Amino acid sequence: MATVPDEAAVDGSRRRWLGAGIAGAAGAVMLPVLAHAGTSPAPASTPASDAVLRLDLNESSYGPAPQVGPAIQQALDQAPRYVGADQLLALQRQIAALEGVTPEQVIVGEVLEALGQHLALSQGAGGFVYSVPGYGALVDAAKPFGGRAQEVPLNAALENDLPALLAAVGADTRALFVVNPHNPSGTLSPGTDFDGFVTAAQARTLVIVDEAYLDYREDAATLSAVRLLRQGQNVVVFRTLGKIHALAGLQIGYALAPRALADALRQRGVGGAHAQNQLSVAAAQAALADTVHVAQVRARVAAERARWQQLLAGLKRRSSAAAGNFVFFDSGHPHAAVAAGLLQHGVRVARVFAPYDNWVRISIGTPAENARAQQALRQVLAALDAART
Repeated sequence: MATVPDEAAVDGSRRRWLGAGIAGAAGAVMLPVLAHAGTSPAPASTPASDAVLRLDLNESSYGPAPQVGPAIQQALDQAPRYVGADQLLALQRQIAALEGVTPEQVIVGEVLEALGQHLALSQGAGGFVYSVPGYGALVDAAKPFGGRAQEVPLNAALENDLPALLAAVGADTRALFVVNPHNPSGTLSPGTDFDGFVTAAQARTLVIVDEAYLDYREDAATLSAVRLLRQGQNVVVFRTLGKIHALAGLQIGYALAPRALADALRQRGVGGAHAQNQLSVAAAQAALADTVHVAQVRARVAAERARWQQLLAGLKRRSSAAAGNFVFFDSGHPHAAVAAGLLQHGVRVARVFAPYDNWVRISIGTPAENARAQQALRQVLAALDAART
């Protein structure tokens, strides 16, 4: 029987792939991306084996925007060439216009790990406050350089515990890292409360807000912490194009930072033109330009998320108020048993997130994928319930 992969190990493999040079690796993922050209949005093509439905890493099953495929194909002509400073600046300007910041504040790339390393190296040993369970890429990257994890449990509603996070900030805290909406619970910290929390925390340390899943909210622009960055607060906002934009295989995103920090990162070589590749830059420009596709995917995911929540309610399983492209629920059984049972039905779900050892995170796929996963879940839970009685 196949085993459920460790999400951290998958992330590590991706980082090693990135370090080896995305340009060569991107070619391997180009054909599936090109398959979506001319569709908006369409389900991702299914591999010939169709052995396992991957609902474990919160990737998008709806594919990228229609112009991403043609943009990548056109960029192939430039694949033998390094990305030029002018190309990078064009992307920075595009992002800056979308976000209401200056191009100099935009750092292009999946830069959380590099940011964690920079903070530990430049400021010395110190604490990194974040919610657990949670996405620890930034904190893990800082550890070899003196970064110390300061873990704060979620509150009873499975939300970031804002008062406890603020209380954990000390004199040697290098950064407070918060994912909003949270991963793996998917809960969103309320706007007014979150703004007050960030404003108070940034007066004491750098606040880094990962908004990987915020685009799944229709009111994302009014909730984003980039509004506080524009006010001059000590805040970094990170976005990945690997979720709603469906570019996970191309490893591209960006951070929005105070000018001084952005300049320091560039001096360390983070986000420079040499760190990019032609295919990812072209894909990002096309994806960011198509707000209609994003809105369509958002609406479809929201409808499917509601169906998932309805199913879980019918099965009498507690679930979180997830706002992203996944659900998180208490199965009532050990995660290992549920995950193994689902995998026997050809459905792979996320790893366990201790201490929520009975909870399961399932990414939201297309309607057909969800129907398959939901039927498998009914059968697995029924069998586990029966075995317990």
